[in-house]
Amino acid sequence: MDHMAAEAPLHLWGGPECTIVRLDRSWRDQTDETGHRGRDSDIDLIASLGVKAVRYPILWEKVAPERPDRLDFGWTDRRIALLGAHGIEIIGGLLHHGSGPAYTNLLDPDFPAKLADYAWRVASRYRHISRWTPVNEPLTTARFSALYGHWYPHRRDYPSFLRALVNQCKGIAAAMAAIRSVNPEAELIQTEDLGKIFSTPRLAYQAEHENERRWLSLDLLTGRVKAGHPLHPFLIDAGITEAELESFADGASAPDMIGINHYLTSDRFLDERTHLYPDLEAAGNGRDAYVDAEAVRVATLRPELGLGPRLREAWERYDIPLAVTEVHHGCTRDEQLRWFAECWNCVSELRRDKVDVRALTLWSLFGNVDWRSLLTREEGVYDPGAFDIRAPVPRPTAIAKAAASFARGERFDHPVLASPGWWRRPDHLYSWCGKSEADAERSRPLMITGATGTLGGAMARIAGHRGLKPMLTDRATLDLCDEASMAQLIEREKPWAIVNAAGFVRVADAEREIDACMAANAAGAGLLARAAAAHGIPFVTFSSDLVFDGLLGRPYAESDIVGPASVYGHSKMMGERLVSAAGGKPLIVRTSAFFGPWDHYNFAWAVIESLRRGEPVSASSSEVVSPTFVPDLCHAVLDLLIDGETGIWHLANQGKLSWHDFALAIAEGAGLDGSLIFARDTRPERVTALVSERGMLLRPLDEALAAYLKEVGAAKPWPADHHLTPPPRCGSQSPQRQA
Repeated sequence: MDHMAAEAPLHLWGGPECTIVRLDRSWRDQTDETGHRGRDSDIDLIASLGVKAVRYPILWEKVAPERPDRLDFGWTDRRIALLGAHGIEIIGGLLHHGSGPAYTNLLDPDFPAKLADYAWRVASRYRHISRWTPVNEPLTTARFSALYGHWYPHRRDYPSFLRALVNQCKGIAAAMAAIRSVNPEAELIQTEDLGKIFSTPRLAYQAEHENERRWLSLDLLTGRVKAGHPLHPFLIDAGITEAELESFADGASAPDMIGINHYLTSDRFLDERTHLYPDLEAAGNGRDAYVDAEAVRVATLRPELGLGPRLREAWERYDIPLAVTEVHHGCTRDEQLRWFAECWNCVSELRRDKVDVRALTLWSLFGNVDWRSLLTREEGVYDPGAFDIRAPVPRPTAIAKAAASFARGERFDHPVLASPGWWRRPDHLYSWCGKSEADAERSRPLMITGATGTLGGAMARIAGHRGLKPMLTDRATLDLCDEASMAQLIEREKPWAIVNAAGFVRVADAEREIDACMAANAAGAGLLARAAAAHGIPFVTFSSDLVFDGLLGRPYAESDIVGPASVYGHSKMMGERLVSAAGGKPLIVRTSAFFGPWDHYNFAWAVIESLRRGEPVSASSSEVVSPTFVPDLCHAVLDLLIDGETGIWHLANQGKLSWHDFALAIAEGAGLDGSLIFARDTRPERVTALVSERGMLLRPLDEALAAYLKEVGAAKPWPADHHLTPPPRCGSQSPQRQA
């Protein structure tokens, strides 16, 4: 190998999440579920990032689903032509966590030959494709299909696991031989997840075995598995023949490049002290019971963890050029950004140390669906990637902007990068680890107004959980009527952004306290927006569904004409106008009736408490709203702020219902007596529910309500130190990486 290629610039590659897994008799296809299959325009978006190559699916299950000789290349022809028109190299993928079409599976003795036949047909059609990954992550796929039983053929025994792995490796070798019969210069880029296993002393034997096992697919392909290899006896005992192992001995199937797919939770820690992990299910090996925990949450392991050590291990073991073939973090936007930047910087540092890493791949370009449950549950949980598909056209996130900068060879900076990721903050360690110092922090604060309000307190709580260094101000700290004091505070504290969550919130009282309402919601918001603009920092403010009169008869979108029917609504409308006129590029968030777990001043809690006491509840049946779960709202606002979004956004949980129906839903979810809830008809009917033309970012209302009831223990009061870990639970983005 020409290791001098490491002197070339680090290339940015990309890839859409394209997994197809079989679950019993059904299949799940991530290109369908993320919508990528139906959007040819995605190719233009990929090209806009400046990627040099794309790991792209030409997947067996889609092209030849019924018969090996009946292939439909229509979709792949079109997409490959579009990629070629942009000058993007294609790395062809034939199986991505799949077990093949219905006429084969990972345990089929003819699986290698059938895959080779398919590979020959594909290579014959696309002779210009010179790099291939016939099977993505064969070891991981074997584990989840034949050892843990998650995917087809749903086996749970070691011989089946080893047979599935060997069949895939034989399939890779046969497929590459078939491809090279068409294109002798074709190269194999073999991907694998190489997370390392750590353990307590008692479980060192199990960790040692798994650490040998993690190399097994690559050891097979490089001809290393022979007598004396630690796993050779296991393979023989599983029915793998010496002849099968000998077929790899000449090294002809060795990868031309090794692709490392590494996730934050790929490294694991085995611990027999199961009582220390009340939230983890204990497993075992028949000899010891233990938990399989996230090593990244064990402070003492930090120097040995992460992408850098795993790449160095692979380089030293095989002396084959490397690429990072998946970088993704299904978490909040700030954590996604921190992880992506850390990986890019890590690889750049390794290259300076002469480790031959050629490229880094931005994975899940259009996000993924239900990977938190390994695709085994159809919950529709979406994690964005470089683009967020919850918009009419996939919307570039901060990740896309970072990727484009790196691809141009430029430095990328963002205020959130000054704070360490959750994996480097002591509050995310396991409790038994004791205290640990956090990484040095150079971050500027996120200024949040409204210290005494529901929204301000929630924004600060969640910003703190995300490592965004909240600075929560009250009236004594920041006078929204005094522009000079605003400027002084901003100059002194140097916030990187301002979130205005202060304001007059008593809708009914606004009819009597007009001046106070207008001063807080309109004039004060406008002055603060002007101060932020003068200092060149992003500004977010909150508006309301009550800028609409509700007489349209349907939910309102951002482009609908405002026309408030109350003083409160009028104050919010004027606030929007003053903020928009203040300069800069503010983000104005319209939202609806709050309910959240951290205070008692909301409709949901009032219903629960009244029904607990056996008291009747009267609620309007003619006012239709979009109740909004405060944690969901705060997360979405922070993501949009980090993405640099501006203008008016509607953020509310998906769904609409009357206050009366909302009360009934609360009672049903909490197991309380709904017969005590009475409808109050207040004509005319008003629908102030919200929808968004820019993207429905918050989860459905029924899911949000279930989360709320779980957090508050339905009708039970919570202790003073109650703490909600805001969704998503960072680090659990890919359970695949945790087994």
